[in-house]
Amino acid sequence: MTSAAELPASSGSMFTSHITAKDDRQSDPLKKATGVYVAVHGHFYQPPRENPYLDAIERQSGAAPFHDWNERIHWECYRPNAFARILNDRGEVMGIVNNYEYFSFNIGPTLMSWLERYDLEVYQRILEADAKSAQRLQGHGNAIAQVYNHIIMPLANERDKYTQIRWGKEDFKSRFGRDPEGMWLAEAGVDYATLEALVAEGIRFVILAPSQALRCRPLATRDDPQPEWHEVGGNQIDPTRPYRCYLQPTLNTSASPLSSINGKTDLSLPVKEEESREGLPYIDIFFYDGPISRDMGFSDVVYSSNHFAGRIGSAVRGDHRPAQLISVATDGETFGHHKKGTEKTLAYAFTEEFPRQGWTVTNFAHYLSLNPPAWEVELKPVTAWSCAHGVDRWQDDCGCGGEGGVWHQQWRRPLRDALNWLRDRLIEVYEEHGKLFFRDSWQARDEYIHVIRDRSPANVSRFLTRHQTHKLTAAEQVDALRLLEMQRHALLMFTSCGWFFEELSRPEGTQILRYAARALELAGDVAGVQLEKGFLKRLGLAPSNVEHFKHGGEIYRQLVLTAQVSFKQVAAHYAITSLFNNQGSTPHSQHSALSTHKKRIYCYTANELDYQLQRMGSLTLVVGHLKLVSDITWESEHLVFAVLHLGGWDFHCCIQPFAGRRDYSQLKEKLFRTLQQASAANCILVMTQLFGEATLSLQNLFAEERHRIMRLITQETLTRLDQLYTQAYRENYGVVMAFHRDGLEVPQELQVAADIALGYRCMTTLRSLEQDIAEPQLCWNHIVELEAIATEAKHLRCRLNISEGKQLLEQLIVRSLWRLLHDANGSFHADIQLLDRLIDVGYQLNLGISLERSQELYFSCLHSQILPLCLTTLADAEDSNQCRQLLKLGQKLAVDVSPILSKLG
Repeated sequence: MTSAAELPASSGSMFTSHITAKDDRQSDPLKKATGVYVAVHGHFYQPPRENPYLDAIERQSGAAPFHDWNERIHWECYRPNAFARILNDRGEVMGIVNNYEYFSFNIGPTLMSWLERYDLEVYQRILEADAKSAQRLQGHGNAIAQVYNHIIMPLANERDKYTQIRWGKEDFKSRFGRDPEGMWLAEAGVDYATLEALVAEGIRFVILAPSQALRCRPLATRDDPQPEWHEVGGNQIDPTRPYRCYLQPTLNTSASPLSSINGKTDLSLPVKEEESREGLPYIDIFFYDGPISRDMGFSDVVYSSNHFAGRIGSAVRGDHRPAQLISVATDGETFGHHKKGTEKTLAYAFTEEFPRQGWTVTNFAHYLSLNPPAWEVELKPVTAWSCAHGVDRWQDDCGCGGEGGVWHQQWRRPLRDALNWLRDRLIEVYEEHGKLFFRDSWQARDEYIHVIRDRSPANVSRFLTRHQTHKLTAAEQVDALRLLEMQRHALLMFTSCGWFFEELSRPEGTQILRYAARALELAGDVAGVQLEKGFLKRLGLAPSNVEHFKHGGEIYRQLVLTAQVSFKQVAAHYAITSLFNNQGSTPHSQHSALSTHKKRIYCYTANELDYQLQRMGSLTLVVGHLKLVSDITWESEHLVFAVLHLGGWDFHCCIQPFAGRRDYSQLKEKLFRTLQQASAANCILVMTQLFGEATLSLQNLFAEERHRIMRLITQETLTRLDQLYTQAYRENYGVVMAFHRDGLEVPQELQVAADIALGYRCMTTLRSLEQDIAEPQLCWNHIVELEAIATEAKHLRCRLNISEGKQLLEQLIVRSLWRLLHDANGSFHADIQLLDRLIDVGYQLNLGISLERSQELYFSCLHSQILPLCLTTLADAEDSNQCRQLLKLGQKLAVDVSPILSKLG
């Protein structure tokens, strides 16, 4: 039995449980199976969303106001679970719990890679949680691995099964520093061939739905060598115990799951019992409690930790068994994303409700170490947790995922067939050309995960050296990496999400087609094969529900081909953005190869070998020589660019291969000579003569940078408009006030002017405050100005719709708090007064500021710094006063410090 007091200090709990841990090893549930154990498994996963050419996620409008769906779900789920609040009845923070310390969880490798890039703090909290759970649970961490990119394993060929497992294992090990004991199967999709691969790779257990079991029985003993089987195919299996699954089922060979055809087994055939199980390979299986797991996802049970504990308690068996496990499993995104705020429910349940019931919070590996299976199970032939038809959701029009609408899923089978055909053609390319570079092509693919995790040149070189048949030339290195990338995309194109929903043209279906397109392109680059025509023909058999698209072939042409990225587009991106990156303000001198300017553009390195800019009136011309290198495949191109900016949104960009220094010098001289005529038409004519008809413009830039430049271009106009609105507001201030005094609706034109003018003034002041924040004494004037703006805005009922200002003020509060708590050279009184005023003005401005980051920072220091200070300075009036001020700051941050304040009197 574990209590909140026994949990790791990082849980931040300020309260204690009345339950006392027992030191006697014989009765310690962490060391011997006794009592009730609870495991809550969260399957955390997002489909890979990266542009296959840029290795980055582009803006997704449906996720607004966030950049993309990963970011949105992160702020609603992943981060809140890393810092889950326990609140008192006043809404104050009593504890901050890292739920990952108590969850059993898997996090998809592609999602973990994103977290590592995007929020290193949360990423580290997840790794620390696994380590702390391992310390608490006898060396068994909460995290389990996942098949790499969520492929439906029963539908994968044998090689892909093994690669998915090996990549998942290695990705896990590189992060958590240990081998995984269990592995999550995408959609819990399983067949016996998948189990065989898992066993071969050292995986000890998996977690499945109760509906996937066929029959079970106690393990044979000397007293009962052939125990009776119990049919449990209708969700009747007891989920409170683990089961052993032998890879050679006892069904007659012709009817066994190992040899089933089309997922159907004739159970009417005679059963042939084996003489002995000894020596047979096996894997252990946990079946989660189906009804409770469904309630977690589809009822309101997880909105109350008391109700949740009650629902768990209803599953406890009263049959006097020594130990039992109540395990539930659902999408991790349920907690905070699908069901807002429920991460708080879990935090309190983990640290208070469950221990109060005398239950031990555990994970599957720990429970298995205490209570190995006493029963065995056989599975239905081919099953998954979200399809009642085996795995047809990912290959047939079975009705699952139709959302109850009129749309069909007749596209699923042709899509699966098209991708299977492409996979098999890519295997031929890989085997034929891979043997030229790799000693063992398939071993190289399996170990390519080491490169995916670390694409540094040194690591890639070590990988190639380890696997090469001979010392590869630069061109051979490129082809070797292209082949491996081709295979990576061939795996990514089978990500399950592409089939999950009702229509192929959704983002998920389009995404897997983009991976297929990239694999096709790489195959063509290496082998010169033209597979796209055959692929399109097969996609044409996949009917779309959207009349505009008609079928998969049109979806591919309209949504996939148009999104492909070439070296020329990357060069155009570099050329146009160079005008806005503060490197084009003065003409560059010519660069030599020894003074190359380098810049990252997503997964490309741009080596600027020459760059020259000249202006003539409203015209700006840039000419340059660029070497672009892919950081992924190491392929490179030397390109020449010329950009004519005619002002505003009007850009004329041309790209061509570098043809030698002499040709480049002549081209540059002719262009700049033409610019002297100050004629845009002449410049464009000469550019066309030198580069050809093909041109690129602002529209060809990658979306992120295009939007940034659009904002820069409009900034001057917006500033002028802000000034005009400010003038209109000042001139009509008295009129606006008169309308308000008389209770009349202010004319829209005047109200908008007031909103914009005060918002502009607020942002200007906040930016000045940001510059001076390191010097508290310089900040007071800015704060006084913000307070005046807040008062004015309140009187005029203005809405300060400035999201940038909200974020900026939140950051300033965090920075000031960090300085107060950690900077020994700071001025305590000045810093704490500044923080008080900053928080107050944030509320006065009504910007909707969030103090969560500041709460987390304060709470992390509460027990380690603030509380010891308060307990040791009661006799010193000055120190005691400082302590009171710190505690009152905690109150302002909505942290419960009342127990400490009460001790101070």
